[in-house]
Amino acid sequence: MTCNLLVLGGTTEGTRLGRALAEAGVTGTISMAGRVASPAEQALPLRIGGFGGVEGLAQYLVEARITHVIDATHPFAAQMSANAVAACARAGVPLIALTRAPWHAGPADRWIHVPDIAGAVQALAGPRQRVMLAVGRMHLADFADQPQHRYLLRLVDPPEARPLPDCTVIVDRGPFALDDDIALMQQHDIEIVVSKNSGGAGAHAKIEAARRLGLPVLMIDRPQVPPRHETHEIAQVMAWLAHAGTDLGV
Repeated sequence: MTCNLLVLGGTTEGTRLGRALAEAGVTGTISMAGRVASPAEQALPLRIGGFGGVEGLAQYLVEARITHVIDATHPFAAQMSANAVAACARAGVPLIALTRAPWHAGPADRWIHVPDIAGAVQALAGPRQRVMLAVGRMHLADFADQPQHRYLLRLVDPPEARPLPDCTVIVDRGPFALDDDIALMQQHDIEIVVSKNSGGAGAHAKIEAARRLGLPVLMIDRPQVPPRHETHEIAQVMAWLAHAGTDLGV
């Protein structure tokens, strides 16, 4: 059986997976939501935009004759991941998720766990602090409810307007180096870091930097997604494809 993959991408891992698939001669498409103005170059054809929920995705899988789906979206793209589980079940298409292993606090970490963005906003109530806000562009407006703080924002794309009343914006794309993140936090006198538990290595430097500097981290726990087959390794995705009724590796 010749495979025709749909990779739900938007992460570094998804880009690396695309390269591995292209090198193996696999046919497929990488789909991104389009939230980043300049996405990283992809080794497979790129599709930009949503599908229209579970029904739209299931219809796309049938019409495009997709044989396998790989969910390589961000760990916090819970709605897309849930839609993928439901749509693949409806269309009868095998699914695997390539996820990042979550971070775990060590003895020297000062983590304050919150369940979601709203919890992080609430936890920042109180006197003015210098906050490194590492939650991505989509959720910045939520923190306008805590305007007393000075925020340091690091974004992939420059914002169209000033996202918060008192903020400094740095436009940069990871992965980031530990020494650079330590220097960045010292330069801006950061007192607390707000971060999603995105996992992986590319964004971990800020967590290690906070540990080295003795700074607390408001750690936003991952959202729940429906049960699915998951792996943290590209090699295991390739092995899954080779044993999932395709001609990969034959």
